[in-house]
Amino acid sequence: MSETGSEFQLIAGLVIAIFLLIFFVVKTRVHAVVALVAAASIAGIFGGMLPADVITSITTGFGKTLSTIGLVIGFGVMMGRILEVSGAAEQMAYSLIRWVGKKREDWAMVLTGYLVSIPIFCDSAFVILTPLIKGLARSSGISILTLGISLAGGLMLTHHAVPPTPGPLGVAGIYNVDLGLMIFWGVIFTIPGMAVLVLYARMMGPRLEAMILQDTGEDIAAPYKQFEKAAGERQKTLPSLGLSVLPIMLPIVLIFLNTITSAMVKGTGAETGFFAQATAFFGNPVIAVALGLMVAAYTLLPGRPREEVLRYMEEGVESAGIILLVTGAGGALGAVLRDSGAGDVIGQSIAGLPIPAILIPFLISSIVRLIQGSGTVAMITGASISAPILMNIPDVNMVFAAQAAAIGSMVFGYFNDSYFWVINRMLGVKNAKHQMLLWSVPTTLAWATALIMLLICNALFG
Repeated sequence: MSETGSEFQLIAGLVIAIFLLIFFVVKTRVHAVVALVAAASIAGIFGGMLPADVITSITTGFGKTLSTIGLVIGFGVMMGRILEVSGAAEQMAYSLIRWVGKKREDWAMVLTGYLVSIPIFCDSAFVILTPLIKGLARSSGISILTLGISLAGGLMLTHHAVPPTPGPLGVAGIYNVDLGLMIFWGVIFTIPGMAVLVLYARMMGPRLEAMILQDTGEDIAAPYKQFEKAAGERQKTLPSLGLSVLPIMLPIVLIFLNTITSAMVKGTGAETGFFAQATAFFGNPVIAVALGLMVAAYTLLPGRPREEVLRYMEEGVESAGIILLVTGAGGALGAVLRDSGAGDVIGQSIAGLPIPAILIPFLISSIVRLIQGSGTVAMITGASISAPILMNIPDVNMVFAAQAAAIGSMVFGYFNDSYFWVINRMLGVKNAKHQMLLWSVPTTLAWATALIMLLICNALFG
């Protein structure tokens, strides 16, 4: 077979695999995990690999991806479940509201969401905190939809970009990038999005309430119990703020300390010193998140029976199972694209195009998100397809590329996104037009803001 024919075969195999992947996820009952493995098989066989080699690539890629990130995801969701059932998430919300002050409750909500969604799934967190925003709307006079958009937006930003949230954690594993840098740049890229979301919420919240009243005759801002009294009584039963924040901050600090120390001692000969080795051990994401989990188990649920605490952690693992499978299957697809040579061919072809290379994972992730709805599946798919391609393009910042895959999955959350329904149902918004104004538009604004930050930072530091 000629070189040109071989290249054509590789690209055709990849195109067919991606088409079938999207078809399976959108139009059939085939789960995303099976669809990713099927796509990997098709890409490998069409690309000229022997069937036995395809299977080896799939299993090796699956195992290698989860070997770096699987335990971290498992520990992280266990910790998130403890933060959820102990009331630590509510404590952070009440404290931030009091710190931020009157007439800035929307800022308190977006900050609450931004922090809480690092260890807790955004769907669960929004359900837990919805009574809080309803009571706060009654006592503050702020539109409940303004507060709802702010809270949901803050939850969405870190859910899509900041580890140890499972989605971006899986992307970091596929790209094999430093987790401390992934956290740092995830924060940098998404902080401006908080301001954009709050401004949109302030502008659109009252208008949307009036629009719903006019169109449906329904007043969704029905009176709720006074927030101040409820908050005061509720806080008496919650863990302290310090204990609530500690399980989240401990692993993040340890991971950052490891990243900074590694950069400082690199090439100095001090890599084998006690301090460098200690920070490398305790700052390893597996150890750091495990320590956070232990702190949460012993400080947030004091006096609870051992069996009850273990049950909560096992419930967390149950929710993580599918994310682990999707992440591993994404790694399998990436391994096949590398081993078949498709990544090399496409990388060389794209290298000469007049677009930043980091837009490749961003565009793939955005398209997959629009087609099938799941942000986690979109970012894992974008990372799996693009990582082998970008490794063959010189001067690509892989952390930025990983973040591109993550933030691309924010775009236009609508009917095929489960979080879309959670938000609208909890806030009582039923009309499709109103629902999209409430959630689809702000997610797209946050997506565009993060893209601008990504391009600016890539131009300066990429």
